[in-house]
Amino acid sequence: MLYWFMKYVLPGPVMRLLWPAKVTGLENIPDEGGVILAGNHLAVADSFFMPLRVSRRVTFPAKQEYFTEPGLKGRLKKWFFSGVGQFPIDRSSGSAAQAAIDTAVRLVREGRLLGIYPEGTRSPDGRLYKGKTGVARIALESRAPVVPVAMVGTEKVNPIGSRLWWPRRIEIRFGTPLDFSRYEGLSGDRFIERSITDEIMYALMELSGQEYVDVYAAKAKELQAAGQAGARPAVPAQGGAGEAARIPESKAS
Repeated sequence: MLYWFMKYVLPGPVMRLLWPAKVTGLENIPDEGGVILAGNHLAVADSFFMPLRVSRRVTFPAKQEYFTEPGLKGRLKKWFFSGVGQFPIDRSSGSAAQAAIDTAVRLVREGRLLGIYPEGTRSPDGRLYKGKTGVARIALESRAPVVPVAMVGTEKVNPIGSRLWWPRRIEIRFGTPLDFSRYEGLSGDRFIERSITDEIMYALMELSGQEYVDVYAAKAKELQAAGQAGARPAVPAQGGAGEAARIPESKAS
């Protein structure tokens, strides 16, 4: 299987050599059963380094465009992304967004490890941004624990705009699983889903040590693109809380 070949034959061993990692909290990932790995997102490299250190297979959502491009290049892309365990999501409409969440819920119920970035996109400046509530909907409907995952230093390996990966030491921190069974049956309640998402982001803030910004990362990127990068979004009063494909915001949000 391509996933295991890349992990243990090529390029996995090379990545372990060039990018040594201090990994803590692996014992927080259950040996079996569905689990949601909710991580901060500093670089494209996050989706490679984290699964490399987890013994179980990790499945990530991926942009549908990776699976639908025509021609030989498109077929190779589809083969690669399918082989490494990613599944396509269509973000073009509300119904498509729900379909993506439904697929994620099904995979977790089947006992998979689902990797997801609640911020929805890479941080534009190394800070932790507001989470989208799709992760809460998945947690509620799958009844699976959420393990926060903090990536530290990957933005130095793979800086935004760089095509090269620079040899650096990184750190991966797996936090204590979060149990949201107390909210069972409340999927679709936008206040509950926001509360759960904020709890996940707070855990990521504490685990990563990042400064938290109560603004969506996508909005921050829009401001930068509009030439307003100097206007940094305000930090909430509580202090610092923390493009791969994204699971969209829950429709109820």
